[in-house]
Amino acid sequence: MIRHRFSAEDFHRMAEAGILGEDDRVELIRGEVVELSPVGKRHMAALKRLMNALFPLQQAKKALLQVQDPLRLFPDTEPQPDLALLAYRDDFYRERVPEAKDALLVVEVAETSLDHDLQVKLPLYAQAGIPEVWVVDLVREKVHVFRKPQGEGYGEAQALEDGELSVLGLKVPVKEVLP
Repeated sequence: MIRHRFSAEDFHRMAEAGILGEDDRVELIRGEVVELSPVGKRHMAALKRLMNALFPLQQAKKALLQVQDPLRLFPDTEPQPDLALLAYRDDFYRERVPEAKDALLVVEVAETSLDHDLQVKLPLYAQAGIPEVWVVDLVREKVHVFRKPQGEGYGEAQALEDGELSVLGLKVPVKEVLP
């Protein structure tokens, strides 16, 4: 089987040409266009809870919330994390797709995608130097927290069922992000 690998620029040109529609739930992983899992009600609720909890950081202009939009990690890899907390910019990244260097935190909400998030996306986030990743596990009702990227993994990992998450000085109770 011959596979054609795409760059992020190819990926965007396919969208501009109408090959990929605005409603297509796909992302670019190592040059391959990958279909995302459907989003269920619990997933939607968890994402809304996260946005609500992290919004004070955007109001204070400490960071920007990005929801299910592309984040360029490498020239051939542009996932669409459920939520990314980006370095604040007055132009709201109008001229370019945010890149790994802009991300302060990436959050994936997993109802059916836990294996993909932990085995495929997490190593990519680590390689790209994303300083912190949260994977909200809706099935086991815990939040996996990863810090200190090292190669394809993280030097610090924990799974929280209660307690607090902390980012940029904001404290978020774990129970607040689990629907």
